[in-house]
Amino acid sequence: MTTIKELKMEKITSPSRRSFLKSSVLASGGLMISFSGLAKFMPDDKISTTNLAEQWNEITGYIKITSDNLIKILNPNPEFGQNVMTSLPMIVAEELDVDWQKVVIEMGPHDNVKLGPQFTGGSNSIRMYWKPLREAGAAARQMLREAAAQTWAVSVEEVTTKAGILIHEKSNKSGTYGEFASKAAANPIPKGVKLKEVKSFNTVRSSRKNVEGLKIVTGKPLFALDYKHKGMLIAMIEHPPAFGKKLKSFDASEALKMPGIKDVLSLQLYPEGYEQAAFDTRTFNDLLVVVGNTTWEVMNARKKLKVEWQPISESKEVVNGFRGKTEVVIPAEPETTTTQLAKMAEYAKKPAQQLRKDGDPEAAFAKAAQILERTYSAPFLAHNCMEPMNFFAHVTDEKALLIGPHQAPGWIEPTLSKILNLPPEKIEIQMSRMGGGFGLRAYGHYVVEAALISKKVKAPVKLVYSREDDMTYGIYRPMYTATYRAALDANKNLIAFHVKGGGIPEHPIHANRFPAGAVDNYLAEGWAIPSNITIGAFRAPRSNFNAAAEQSFLDELAELMGKDPIDFRLELLKRAKENPVGKNNEYDADRYAGVLKLVKEKSGWNNSENKKYSRGVAAYFCHNSYAAHVVDVVKKEGQPYVERVTSAIDCGVVINPNAAINMVQGALVDGIGNAFYGGLTHKDGASEQKNFNRYRMIRHKEAPQKIDVHFVENDIDPTGLGEPPFPPVFAAVANALYKDTGKRFYTQPFVNEVKSNS
Repeated sequence: MTTIKELKMEKITSPSRRSFLKSSVLASGGLMISFSGLAKFMPDDKISTTNLAEQWNEITGYIKITSDNLIKILNPNPEFGQNVMTSLPMIVAEELDVDWQKVVIEMGPHDNVKLGPQFTGGSNSIRMYWKPLREAGAAARQMLREAAAQTWAVSVEEVTTKAGILIHEKSNKSGTYGEFASKAAANPIPKGVKLKEVKSFNTVRSSRKNVEGLKIVTGKPLFALDYKHKGMLIAMIEHPPAFGKKLKSFDASEALKMPGIKDVLSLQLYPEGYEQAAFDTRTFNDLLVVVGNTTWEVMNARKKLKVEWQPISESKEVVNGFRGKTEVVIPAEPETTTTQLAKMAEYAKKPAQQLRKDGDPEAAFAKAAQILERTYSAPFLAHNCMEPMNFFAHVTDEKALLIGPHQAPGWIEPTLSKILNLPPEKIEIQMSRMGGGFGLRAYGHYVVEAALISKKVKAPVKLVYSREDDMTYGIYRPMYTATYRAALDANKNLIAFHVKGGGIPEHPIHANRFPAGAVDNYLAEGWAIPSNITIGAFRAPRSNFNAAAEQSFLDELAELMGKDPIDFRLELLKRAKENPVGKNNEYDADRYAGVLKLVKEKSGWNNSENKKYSRGVAAYFCHNSYAAHVVDVVKKEGQPYVERVTSAIDCGVVINPNAAINMVQGALVDGIGNAFYGGLTHKDGASEQKNFNRYRMIRHKEAPQKIDVHFVENDIDPTGLGEPPFPPVFAAVANALYKDTGKRFYTQPFVNEVKSNS
């Protein structure tokens, strides 16, 4: 792998597969292994290692061992702060049985034929690589044991390992991995090597510092915005001032007179009739681009453009997504938040798509003694990664080099191949560390933009978005609403449950999640309104609103029924476990109940010393994991303030405990900030928030003073962690605010209602 520092070389070379295999097998001290554990994701997947040389060979996945026992492990997945750069190599090191302090870690290149999916998103990094990386480490260890056994003429069963040392106790012989690496490379790659028992782990389940921590705090050039390349130009895009508009004409005469400006050009992102892949989402197809020597010069020249915009016409696009081809309608009318809200209220009254139905909910509601009905809503949210979108591209007629932050390089490569008319093997993508992602960087529009601009100007180009570009370019968290209804009998027993949710331009409902399976009569429905405002994945997609609404409603329902909110949820989960309704329930009722019981215990839910707090609780299942939070609110300067949070998480085996705690803490602060302040509105298609002076983010002083994180201890294979803690905190905050203010909160962000209540 070429590091960011090494990327500053004027010429970047990439060895062929043949030269890699030759050098890694023949070079002294080299160990190459491969394994098939990633076959479920991609064909012919391998993890390999090569010799240590002055220039590292770029390979699909590897363990490198030199004759002097230096061990290097490649991290396969893009890193944007979730610490996979440390956690994934820890899995390899565990099975390889090496001293973590002597391991060198590097970020891998894009190559998902050899390296697997290489997708950071959906809280899948650890989950999808758990077994393959364990197999990689175990296979390498076995090959080294075999090499030592051959050298010492002993049985391989008698050869043990400890922290990178091979040992034969009977003969009192020992040697480092490096001493046997060359011989091990000649041995056949073993299959089905027995993996360690989870209970015997030494590296995994112990806290390790971020391997890039020192580089980050000392300002090393890890990010693509730091990247420089000989002859590199800077490009910025002038996009329409509003959704529903497109480029009509422009006059660049004044801009071209500005210092350092090389060109002003227009081009199309996708050709007419282009069939988009799932993550080819883009907002503006006609690009007006300013290219120059420096970012400052380009920004100033962009202000001198004289541009005329025109309305778009209604259109349809074909998207070939994960569930096949769908036709998406793009309306022409510019949208305004007030009219969006009115239209959502209108749609909510219409018949909707039935997503799940158990029993006879209509009859149950008809005979109910009491019905509770509440409606919740939330606005568009901008991702606001601290590092705005950017990408470097150097595209010629023969090949393309692209360097930058992207969550899913394997998904953008086919698009680049089509748009640039280059075969995939002629496209090299190198991944830099990301300054945030949260789903936005899974989309490839900015990568394709950079590539097309470079091809057009015939020069290496770094495309840079300003904060205003980033915030007004679309691909937001959708605008949502949902109405929840519960039917009670004369004894206040829950007899029916109904949720009907919708949004612009998708609905938020997960129909097969709790409390589905716990109520005899259950109905879930969804509807959506087409929009020309583009949306995309946002930390825990749909779940981030669904949990907020559902868990707020369950809290109010528990109060109406005269029950403790935690006990009420546990009663429902007991029913879901012992006598579940339906067969498609996504969650494990035992594990769900487990985090509620743990958070109840650790928070001292009923302890008298906590009565000084206004307390709210919520729990949720998503991305294969379970999270529960208790939020403690106090008054600070006359306003509600989340002083403390207690969290319980079940995500299976925790690879790196301190890093996992940090991830949960970050999700909680992010969720609290969005619950109180997050919101993006539109007027006549234009975003009303363009920078942080209008888009309110949580401040340091508003973050909780204390966040206690507790994990359920089990030996279940790891599941998601980056996203699951995020959704339930919205409702936990809302429920705590109710205790503090005496008022229920139904509309995000909560700040406006908090102020009106004070």
